[in-house]
Amino acid sequence: MTSGESSVGKDEAADVPAWEQRFRAPRVSLPEWAEEAPERALFVSNATGTYELYAWDRGTGVQRQVTDRANGTTDGVLTPDGRHVWWFSDTDGDEFGVWMRQPFEGGADVVAVAGLAASYPAGLALGADGTVVVGRSTDDDGSTVHVVRGGVGEPVEIYRHRESAGVGDLSHDSSLLAVEHTEHGDAMHSSLRVLRVSDGGVVAELDDTKGGTEELGLAVLGFSPVDGDTRLLVGHQRRGRWEPMIWDPVAGTETELAIDLPGDVSADWYPDGSALVVGHSFEARGELWRYEIDSAELVRIETPAGSVSGATARPDGSVEYLWSSAAEPPVVRSTAGGVVLDPPGAKAPRSVPVETVWVDGPGGRVHALVQRPEGAGDGPYPTVFEVHGGPTWHDSDAFASGPAAWVDHGFAVVRVNYRGSTGYGREWTDALKHRVGLIELEDIGAVREWAVSSGLADPERLVLSGGSWGGFLTLLGIGTQPQAWTLGVAAVPVADYVKAYEDEMEALKALDRTLFGGTPQEVPERYAASSPITYVDDVRVPVYISAGMNDPRCPIQQVENYVDRLAARGAVHEVYRYEAGHGSLVVEERIKQVRLEIDFVKRHLD
Repeated sequence: MTSGESSVGKDEAADVPAWEQRFRAPRVSLPEWAEEAPERALFVSNATGTYELYAWDRGTGVQRQVTDRANGTTDGVLTPDGRHVWWFSDTDGDEFGVWMRQPFEGGADVVAVAGLAASYPAGLALGADGTVVVGRSTDDDGSTVHVVRGGVGEPVEIYRHRESAGVGDLSHDSSLLAVEHTEHGDAMHSSLRVLRVSDGGVVAELDDTKGGTEELGLAVLGFSPVDGDTRLLVGHQRRGRWEPMIWDPVAGTETELAIDLPGDVSADWYPDGSALVVGHSFEARGELWRYEIDSAELVRIETPAGSVSGATARPDGSVEYLWSSAAEPPVVRSTAGGVVLDPPGAKAPRSVPVETVWVDGPGGRVHALVQRPEGAGDGPYPTVFEVHGGPTWHDSDAFASGPAAWVDHGFAVVRVNYRGSTGYGREWTDALKHRVGLIELEDIGAVREWAVSSGLADPERLVLSGGSWGGFLTLLGIGTQPQAWTLGVAAVPVADYVKAYEDEMEALKALDRTLFGGTPQEVPERYAASSPITYVDDVRVPVYISAGMNDPRCPIQQVENYVDRLAARGAVHEVYRYEAGHGSLVVEERIKQVRLEIDFVKRHLD
């Protein structure tokens, strides 16, 4: 990367705290390669201090920065022939915009599909013959899918529905399109429809929800990469967890795969269509396998203990993957040996490993990850409960600069995979409906009790913290459990759920209707019970809030409503507002935010 020097020079590095070095250390994503031109690749890096897209000619070794925007860019894809980079252009992180196109070697950006107004993105598929499929979502139109057949002519709308839907994948010959949709009204469990690209006609349907009566989801994992092959790799939940199967929508056949692993399983094709790269996530750690389709043989791909956050099979049969652990920073490796892509500049300092803890909770055993500060004795420690977002996500044994910063400052960090988290089976993920937020806090509360009784956590110095859904749980927690926590630190939170519903993007409204069982008008008591602003007058601890002014997921006005209520009664609070969306892609801005959080906590704990 020609512009990839770290923002901190070598002579300055010794004076920079390790926690800041972790944020500034250059990182790269797993490179995506062009299907018809595998030596051309695209990746994301923070090498300039802002996360942007980079084109990489693997044959010559030349790397080039593709995008350069004040608030960063991470959404991009290569055309199958490798001739162009498509990237999504929004305004200051608001996630509302259009797709742009730039030549792989560099040149002017142009609007990729003329005639499509700005929208929230809902998937993109590009065919080897030039066919373009664009998924869109707007408040007025709901979900729409548009096709430019063969890359020629005006975009043609072939799908429309008020509920959430998006582009899944395009078959290798561009004749078939798989769409994920929630027309049945359950935004947490999608159904699949395969359409003919030529006229938009329906080829086949797959609906495990049985019209919305069963909570069983499906996901498009990808069409076979072989021309003329109509097999579609699909994720399903029929046995209580995510696992793959092969569906041929043309032949009307479903083939279950003999992958007997205990956790959630995902998969992707090898380039010749004969085998699958299998990703297995179990109890906050990940691993890789190779599955031979004809023989049903499952062979372990050796990776270190930790988390694999992405993997891709190359034409030569090797597998490239992005690996990290809580102690070791991320690296892109290959089964062929060595590091695939090593950004310039100082490496991130390592952190401390995680300990695994299981705690009995009201809904079953709760899995938590614990990190202790080095050299700080046996405890009890001031402790930060760092709550993950999503909510359909999970904390894992992966490198994370935020928790590591707290550890560096002498805090223990506890991360809880509460009900609603992924990786522990469908029932665990789906359990939070209707009593939204309150169920998660029951699990966090059970782990809190363990942390105090075990001697890990000082009960007088307990910080509840999180971003996005974690920020929502933080504000809800300090209101509903005012005696349990010493401080609250919430980033980009839901604070006033009714106002958030009014202002948020349409796809999230659909999710909220699923979680609560209706709109705020239909089930007002549920929204009231789960809204932090309902309990704002019960907050007794200092609270810190940060929010993006252009956030479409947790909009700013509902945060302001909550802050106004705090201010009206003179509650101790601080607010930081910044010009971006749902978080920042600018490294120095992120460091600033963490520094402000740490300063707030230390001032109010000391």
